[in-house]
Amino acid sequence: MSQENNEPLKKGLTELGLTPEMRDYISKNLPEGTHIARVIREHRERYAVSDGENEYDAEITGNMRYSAVSRKDFPAVGDWVTITPYGPDQAIINMILPRKSVLARQAVGKPGEIQIISANIDYAFIVQAISNNFNINRLERYLTICYTAAIEPLLVLSKIDLVSPEETEEAVRALEKRDRQVRHILLSNLTREGVDRVISIMETGRTYCVIGSSGVGKSTLINTLLEREALRTGAISSSTNKGRHVTEHRELFVLGNGSIIIDTPGMKELGLTDDSSGLSTTFREIADVAAECRYPDCRHVNETGCAVVEAVEKGDIDRDSYENYLKMLKEQERFTTTVAEKRRKEKQFGKVLKDYHRIQRKNEEE
Repeated sequence: MSQENNEPLKKGLTELGLTPEMRDYISKNLPEGTHIARVIREHRERYAVSDGENEYDAEITGNMRYSAVSRKDFPAVGDWVTITPYGPDQAIINMILPRKSVLARQAVGKPGEIQIISANIDYAFIVQAISNNFNINRLERYLTICYTAAIEPLLVLSKIDLVSPEETEEAVRALEKRDRQVRHILLSNLTREGVDRVISIMETGRTYCVIGSSGVGKSTLINTLLEREALRTGAISSSTNKGRHVTEHRELFVLGNGSIIIDTPGMKELGLTDDSSGLSTTFREIADVAAECRYPDCRHVNETGCAVVEAVEKGDIDRDSYENYLKMLKEQERFTTTVAEKRRKEKQFGKVLKDYHRIQRKNEEE
């Protein structure tokens, strides 16, 4: 690639979070003049992309749609892609560039399938409303998907203006009892307490995503950081104690300090995929003790010589955390089994189809 010809484009893309590593990949692997953009908005397989200078409404090529094996093969907000613009503000997405990280969960209602939340994320703000949404078991799920993607999580306990200082202290104590290593920020979008701390954490050129249930204050936080009403907001229902879905799509914004932030729809379900690395990191105490179990394939339930069960009985490992770990471990095992079964059926179908075509060709030759 010519440095001179691509310098203006590179400058615009750098403001969207283009890293030196991705820039190096582009220069070494793509033809000179390839049009690079980042997916900044996604809604029902319609996309908006930006090349740092212009924004385009975009769709994927028919070939990309036809060859896609799963949802992982489709673009997601945060992806770097190659595009072909046509008309004043339209473009075709040709290819997804290698992802640094993928924040994903088990697709709702689709066993064995993965849904990508966003891509190329550095940090994730996990937002829980301390007034009526704070739940450490759910937090451990969010931590697991972050660690699986090698994304550093940051917990934001929002709406602290709705509870007493004593209730806040109690929540923090409960958090530290389960996991002392997770950084947390106490936040009120109303009084702006904690907002400056959030801003001070965010670095120029880094990409952050905001995840959590509906109604916990994700969109309000982004509006506060942007200093404008860019997103619709909603509250947790007083009758159902559940959040109302307001954000219906994923969207990327560039803040005034040069950091990038992605808003996501509220997630009622957060099913885990088959990658167990994040689970080991979330429950690092259990993983460390498990190394002392008598049998290497110990399931930590009722096996003889299980160091984990012994530690739980002694109080060295929190029982609630242990039970949540077992629940999530079983969930991952079910997902893995489902994926294996789907692959087996696909392989059988492929064999049947191959035999069918072979017989058809034989009949035609006769």
